[in-house]
Amino acid sequence: MNIWIIMILVMIASYIIQATLQSRFNKYSKIGLPSGMSGKEVAEKMLRDNGIYNVKVIPVNGMLTDHFNPQTMTVNLSESVYSSRSVAAAAVAAHECGHAVQHAKGYAPLKLRSALVPVVSFASNIVTWILLLGVILVQTFPAVLWFGIALFAMTTLFSIVTLPVEINASQRAIAWLSNAGITNYETEPMAKDALKWAAYTYVIAALGSLATLFYYIGIARRD
Repeated sequence: MNIWIIMILVMIASYIIQATLQSRFNKYSKIGLPSGMSGKEVAEKMLRDNGIYNVKVIPVNGMLTDHFNPQTMTVNLSESVYSSRSVAAAAVAAHECGHAVQHAKGYAPLKLRSALVPVVSFASNIVTWILLLGVILVQTFPAVLWFGIALFAMTTLFSIVTLPVEINASQRAIAWLSNAGITNYETEPMAKDALKWAAYTYVIAALGSLATLFYYIGIARRD
């Protein structure tokens, strides 16, 4: 019962955080940068300022689909960020470049997360079906459920390791935006606020994954 209460609270918190994040980004997307730079220009300058010249900045379709891809060495910015000259666009662009800086400097949590990607990709494809089968067969073949739990634990670990990676990327972004003069005393708190709410989505995802893991462990131990 306690796990169910926690999971419901996590779902409510997730909804509130997502709604607030969307609201903040909509608000800060209407506020221009003092420098007048676009998301693309902000990203390119941050890369250069950090001595990174082998990473390209390219546009991608979708909304909030921004990401750094270490395989292709590209900072991928959504259409609403790539050409926008807003505070929100600068914050997102700098955050993704923060990941490029992490990659260039060999940031340990990022290396660990990258190492987990193949395992998590495999686990994510089958874990739901293994857990479902495990719950059905828990009294006759409990090992199936424990196998599913082990797979799900890998996805939970990935969520937890993601936290320092995302938080550190935002810290690098905020520091650079300020030091480079991209933001000022008025716009810096806005950029910081936008990235703060984005980080909360990763925190709530990790808590939700952890609660779900304990739920299945509870089923396995009870039966």
